[in-house]
Amino acid sequence: MKALQLTKSIPRYLLTRAIGSLYPPVFWSRLAMLQYREVAEPALPGGQWVRVRTRYGGICGSDLHTIQLQDSPTLSVFTSFPFTLGHENVGTVVEVGPEVEGFRPGDRVVAEPLLPCLTRGIATPCRFCQRGEYALCQNFAEGALSPGLSIGTCRDTGGSWSPSFVAHQSQLFRIPPGVSDESALLVDSFACALHGVMRRFPRDGDTVLILGAGAIGLCTVAALRAAGSRARILVLARYPFQGEMARKLGADEVINPRQDSYEQAIARATAGRLYRPVLGKQVLVGGADIVYECTGNGRSINDSLRLARSGGTIVLIGLASLPTGVDWTPIWLNELTIQGSFWCDTETVEGRSVRTYQLALDWLGEGRVDLAPLFTHRFQLADYRRALLMAAHKGRHHVIKPAFAFAEGAYVE
Repeated sequence: MKALQLTKSIPRYLLTRAIGSLYPPVFWSRLAMLQYREVAEPALPGGQWVRVRTRYGGICGSDLHTIQLQDSPTLSVFTSFPFTLGHENVGTVVEVGPEVEGFRPGDRVVAEPLLPCLTRGIATPCRFCQRGEYALCQNFAEGALSPGLSIGTCRDTGGSWSPSFVAHQSQLFRIPPGVSDESALLVDSFACALHGVMRRFPRDGDTVLILGAGAIGLCTVAALRAAGSRARILVLARYPFQGEMARKLGADEVINPRQDSYEQAIARATAGRLYRPVLGKQVLVGGADIVYECTGNGRSINDSLRLARSGGTIVLIGLASLPTGVDWTPIWLNELTIQGSFWCDTETVEGRSVRTYQLALDWLGEGRVDLAPLFTHRFQLADYRRALLMAAHKGRHHVIKPAFAFAEGAYVE
C-alpha cells in the first residue's frame, strides 16, 4: 500500500532545513525526509490489537510542524523511524486479534492515538496510567512497541496517512449512529481542546481569551460552550472566516490582530489600561482571567503572557516546540500560572470520570456539539503536495480541517 512516511536522513534534514526558510515547499519535495512510497501493512503487534481500514486521515498542525522540522529534538526520543504519519483518524475495523473483546470487523471507530503502558504490554503500568492520566505515561519509549508517543510517530503501528493502521483495543471508540465520519474526524482536535479547558475551567464571571482560531482554537470555543461555561469568550482570529466560525460556536467577541489594535480591544473588553514602555510592545494592566494559547508560536505565547491579568492563568494547548521572542517578565511580575495541556486524558465531568475521546463522542451523539462545519477540505493521498501547501496557507484557502480521504461519501444513519 502507498503511505506518507517520515524517514531518518541527516543529509535530507540539513538540506531541507537550509532551504526551507526561503522555500517551504522543499519539505514535501523529492529532497525531503517525507516520502510517498510503497510500504507493507503493519502486522498486529499482539492478540489484543486490531487492523483499521482508514476512511479519513486528518492533517493536523502538529503534522506540519513535524514535516517542516520545527519540532523540538526532545520529541525525537519518542519516535521510531521510518514512521507513517497521521494520528487523526476515522476508520472501520477489518481484522481483530484472538484476544480482542468488544470489537468486530465492520465496527466504525476512531482510535485515540496515544500509546501508553497498556498498549505496550507493560505488566505493571506506571503511576500515571494507573490513575488514567495516559498523556503523562512514563513508558512511551519502553515495552513491546518501538518508541512513539502515538499512532503516527511509531513505526510499528503505521498511521492514518495510509489505507490502514493498527490499534490496541484500549484505543478504540465506536462512533455513535447518526454521527458522520466528517464530524468524527474532529474528535481528536476537540479532545485536545477539551482537555485544555478542563485543566483550568473558567468561572461564569470570568473573561477568557483564546489565541488562535485554527481547528484547536475553534474547538476550544466549542468545548467551553459544550461543557456549560458561561464565561465571556474573546477570540483572536487572523482571518474573517475563522472569526465567523468562532461566533457560530459561541464566542462573544472576535478580535482581528491584522486589522485592529488588538491590545486596545482586549484592554476595553477587560477594563484594563495600556502603557507604552521605552521599547517594545504595550504593557497591559488588567487582561483576561484565563488565556488558552492554541498556536504554539513564539508571538502568540508572548501575547498570552502580556494579555493575562495579574494572578491569571495561561493554558498552553498549542504545540510550543522552540518559541523565540518570548518575554518571560510577566510571569514574575504578575505571578501568572502556566498550565501545560498535552493531548487528551481522563476527565471528571458532571460527576463522572470519562476518557476525553468518549466524552467528545457522547456529546456528538447527543447533538450537544456539531463539529462537521470545521471539516473543510479533502484530498487523495497521491495529491499530498497540494494538500500540504494548502494546509500551510490556510488563510488563503479558508482551511480549517483538511484530511486525506480513502473512501467516497459520508456515513449518516
